[in-house]
Amino acid sequence: MDAEHLVGLSTCPNMTLAKEIADTLVEDGHAACVNIIPGLTSVYRWKGETHHDQEILLVIKTTRGAWKRMEATVLRLHTEELPEIIAVPVSGGLSDYLAWVTYQTSLEDN
Repeated sequence: MDAEHLVGLSTCPNMTLAKEIADTLVEDGHAACVNIIPGLTSVYRWKGETHHDQEILLVIKTTRGAWKRMEATVLRLHTEELPEIIAVPVSGGLSDYLAWVTYQTSLEDN
């Protein structure tokens, strides 16, 4: 991953898990902000069957330097066998906002 700033995407099966992951990512400095977007339907094939699941999308604002910590936290907390964890590079943005993201993700509690 070459971009300094990343948007992470991950889905959760319920609001309780979504809030737990979002809170932990922000509190531990692995993400500056996490948006929780309910009302998502995911259509996918898993183990030979097509599924239509109601899910919640997490939109995670982080940096390349915090990515591995963020990914490890989602994997540790997530209840699904193979959770979605995708990075999208940020090619531009308000410089003050991106500086804030960098600052927040450099405050690692570990």
